Amino acid sequence: MFNACTYLVDRHVESGGGDRTAVTGPGGTLTYAELLERVRRMASGLRGLGVRPEERVLIYMPDSPDMLALILGAMRAGAVPVPVSTMMTAKDLAEVLRDSRARVLAAGAEFAAAAEEAARLAPDLAAFLLTGDTPPQAPEWAQSHLLAKVADNDGIGDPYPTSPDSSALWLYTSGTTGLPKAAVHRHASIRSVYETYGAQVLGIRPGDRCLSVPKLFFAYGIGNSCFFPLAAGASAVLEPSRPTPALIAERLCPDDPAERPTLFFGVPTFYAALLAADLPPETFSSVRQAVSAGEPLPAPIFRRFGERFGVEILDGIGATEALHIFVSNRPGAVRPGTTGTPVPGYDVRIVDDAGAEVAPGTPGHLMVRGDSIATGYWCRTEVTRRVFQGEWLRTGDTYVDEGGSLRFLGRSDDMIKAGGIWVSPSEVEARLLEHPGVAQAVVVAVPDGDGLDKPVAGIVRAGGSSLTEDEVIAFCREGLASFKRPRAVFFLDTLPTTATGKIQRYILRDALRESGVTS
Repeated sequence: MFNACTYLVDRHVESGGGDRTAVTGPGGTLTYAELLERVRRMASGLRGLGVRPEERVLIYMPDSPDMLALILGAMRAGAVPVPVSTMMTAKDLAEVLRDSRARVLAAGAEFAAAAEEAARLAPDLAAFLLTGDTPPQAPEWAQSHLLAKVADNDGIGDPYPTSPDSSALWLYTSGTTGLPKAAVHRHASIRSVYETYGAQVLGIRPGDRCLSVPKLFFAYGIGNSCFFPLAAGASAVLEPSRPTPALIAERLCPDDPAERPTLFFGVPTFYAALLAADLPPETFSSVRQAVSAGEPLPAPIFRRFGERFGVEILDGIGATEALHIFVSNRPGAVRPGTTGTPVPGYDVRIVDDAGAEVAPGTPGHLMVRGDSIATGYWCRTEVTRRVFQGEWLRTGDTYVDEGGSLRFLGRSDDMIKAGGIWVSPSEVEARLLEHPGVAQAVVVAVPDGDGLDKPVAGIVRAGGSSLTEDEVIAFCREGLASFKRPRAVFFLDTLPTTATGKIQRYILRDALRESGVTS
């Protein structure tokens, strides 16, 4: 038997660490002993609703101790938590409810309207739970409860005897088109990501306090705020609100120095926003290590952040299908602009279109294998066979091996072929970000007058900058081969991003193409 919940919580209480802080933040503070008690009650409450092992519990809530306890309580009961983005519309939520055949929907009170609308379109739903003090509305066939009442019971909540290979968690990918796919993860995978990246790269320890910009519904976020701190006996700082530089600065600098985070997790767009904000240099004084994932961290942002705040950012790549980061730079040995080397426990290959391994220095498709790889996508046989190839996961990223360090060139479908030569958007973006007048940049392919794709840049100016298109193109001409420089530049107020902070290149690309703009 192996149950991820007992691995993350019970063993600390049993070994005498029950009085240590497990989770804190605006939603409250719980010690490990208090968290275990709440998790037990959640598990017992779910069983009382008739939830059986392997059945799904869909969670549409802001980050909070209750959300964390519900995720762990579902695992403890042998059920499968499915945390989803709170940015989903009612229509999107209804689609995921139907796709997952969830038996329970738990929603935050602030999302009640969308949750109620979605619940009425989900015939498999047996119970609808809501936080707060207002009883939820639910379809006639579904039970309606306050989450607090479900967790307020006298049940023992013993762990269900799951095996390492039992389904522990589903995470829906943030697909850019169509219905997202659910990656199915095992109980053993949760231990695996801690023992590989958490312990051997991040070096997390019991005295650490983790603050993550990505939320618990995101694979990167649930590792940062659940798997790593709890597995190590450390503390998670959960922030329910939409992160802004000012809010994060407030969480980094509480009045009590003992409560200040030591590990900070962000994404490149948020690091750029922090640099653009008016924050004092000592904002990150308590942080011993910053981490970036979600998309590649440009070298200029790495350098500027270190110079201003005195903190090194570890860049890495992960995937929903891999549960967390599997290639990373190492503390004190970062090669800016690269993703680093494979995390211990993972193997990578770079292959051509036919699946043959390419020579170092040759771009190709990144493949990875390791114990945390999902078992596949729920009810998606065709795409599962394409993406999960034996032991290997096809990531969909184009990479090149540069002397042992891996450099991201772009998503395989984002690469630009200009003049018959492949252009990496990330390389052009990195050059653009070296200009002091550029805060953020994205490069996409737009057809020219002959219908041939050429690189075009979308730029967010730095505060006070009056940068012009001609200046941008001249700057790129000085530092890039002629076929790589943008043929046109468009200035934007903000870049389009997903709920997890990834830049949505396709939105800009499609908008420019539909408007008739040419390169």
